[in-house]
Amino acid sequence: MTHEITVIPGDGIGREVTPAALEVLESLEIEFEFVEAEAGDAVRADTGRALPEATYDLAASTDATLFGAVGETAADVILPLREAVDSFVNVRPAKAYPGVEALRPETDLVFLRENTEGVYAGHEDRLTDDVSTLTRVVTDSASRRLAEYACDYVEGRDMDGFTVAHKANVMRETDGLFRDVVSEVAAERGLEAEEVLMDAFATHVCLDPGQFDVVVCPNLAGDVLSDLAAGLVGGLGLLPSANVGPERGLFEPVHGSAPDIAGDGVANPAATILSAAMMVEYLGHDEEGQAVRAAVEDVLENGPRTPDLGGNAATEDVTEAVVDRL
Repeated sequence: MTHEITVIPGDGIGREVTPAALEVLESLEIEFEFVEAEAGDAVRADTGRALPEATYDLAASTDATLFGAVGETAADVILPLREAVDSFVNVRPAKAYPGVEALRPETDLVFLRENTEGVYAGHEDRLTDDVSTLTRVVTDSASRRLAEYACDYVEGRDMDGFTVAHKANVMRETDGLFRDVVSEVAAERGLEAEEVLMDAFATHVCLDPGQFDVVVCPNLAGDVLSDLAAGLVGGLGLLPSANVGPERGLFEPVHGSAPDIAGDGVANPAATILSAAMMVEYLGHDEEGQAVRAAVEDVLENGPRTPDLGGNAATEDVTEAVVDRL
């Protein structure tokens, strides 16, 4: 079976780390057909539109999309692409890797973030010069779909439950609905859904991240708390992510386009390669995805390392080392 993949390098180091990930994917015994598409700052400068319709259509029709990074047009690109793949959950691992300096080396958790609504639903208004409003949207259906995914996720990893982070003590109707639906689905599936207030979670995860494994969050909370956890493992530069829909997904590193080092050939490709590993697993090749992840972790621990990790290796050197491990 051949998997058709939309590839969007984007801007800055996206144009360096995305080819690195493709080189790793091509070393696997999996049939891929890569279709390159454009999006980002440079495209907007040329055409007036950051995300061409053709790129959107490709993401909406191929099996998966591998995305690099864009600059100032990030919101104009990422949000429509998530819509294109009908992504309802953002999967954000936060893991400390051996050999990489981290504030909390024991950190190893995954955020499952609702990806369609909350305050990111886009219902903002400026009523007067003095008053602006934002409408928060939480639905039973979206909360239930996330909860079912969370249950499948932990069952597939032989875990007995997950943590639900919310603020239902204040946002009683919206987060109350989210909490109740997620807890109900977990109970129906015979799984535990431990609750924690999101502000308390922010404290607890810093003091003892080892007490958490999988954390299910509303949209904004997942965005903020996953970035907080990234600080515990050394920052956003090594973290992958997946935007999962019912039939296709969008896979991207969490880091940005890093224009200060773009073109120097020293960008760390680890996060993009790890995102590609998540894509491989999403496409049903668990063994190959785990092998890619193990190869990246071995290189992070033993080198070669790019300058961001204290080494002097080039992007190409790290890529070749990952392929060699495979």
